[in-house]
Amino acid sequence: MGFRRSSRPPVGVPFEEARGGVIASRLNRLRAAVMGANDGIVSTAGMVVGVAGAAVGSSALLASGVAAVIAGALSMAVGEYVSVSSQRDAQEAELAHEQRRLDTDPAHEIDRLTGLFAAQGVEAPLARQVAEQLMAESPLTAHARYELGIDPGQLTNPWHAVRVSTAAFVLGALVPLLTILASPRPVAVPVTMVSVVMALAVTGSLAAHLGGAPRARAALRTVAGGLTAMVVTYGIGLLLGHQL
Repeated sequence: MGFRRSSRPPVGVPFEEARGGVIASRLNRLRAAVMGANDGIVSTAGMVVGVAGAAVGSSALLASGVAAVIAGALSMAVGEYVSVSSQRDAQEAELAHEQRRLDTDPAHEIDRLTGLFAAQGVEAPLARQVAEQLMAESPLTAHARYELGIDPGQLTNPWHAVRVSTAAFVLGALVPLLTILASPRPVAVPVTMVSVVMALAVTGSLAAHLGGAPRARAALRTVAGGLTAMVVTYGIGLLLGHQL
């Protein structure tokens, strides 16, 4: 028995997906952190620039900025928890369904796993041998990894997502908040806009790099969105400031 010659590994995608599961999980956390920081920068910048446009005092600016950071961080935490919890529930449901199939017809499940390996370029007898050996060790783990693409020991954890995204949001939000509070009042808004543009260029580029997309285009898109948010909120602040 032997492998047919192929330009790809004999077992192919299922084994690669299982082997890369931990790396993918870490990349997802890093993406969540980058997007959380981006949200913190944009939402807080929009708030403090808009309030500054209304020409309020420093204490009101500080209060509104802190409130924006707290409210945004809590919103991020709740959103991440609900989203990732739903994803985990779906994974657990798939695992439970697979376990019922294993309990009902284990022979058929061996055939399914054999067919999966054979479809990736493994000789049929060897594919059967591999499937039987994996099933003997842990039937559910074998099917979860190579059929569903799920590692039962690496299910998504909503609390991990909450901690990463919330912390990243707060760190991102501190960029516009600290900048506008520390800058001289006459130039506070333009200085804040510059710092936000620089921060968004970094987060946009990093997000694109993690996803394998063109970095310049992503950074430009992210910066354009942030600038639009600040210009709109600043204009609204100016309008309200004149009317109050």
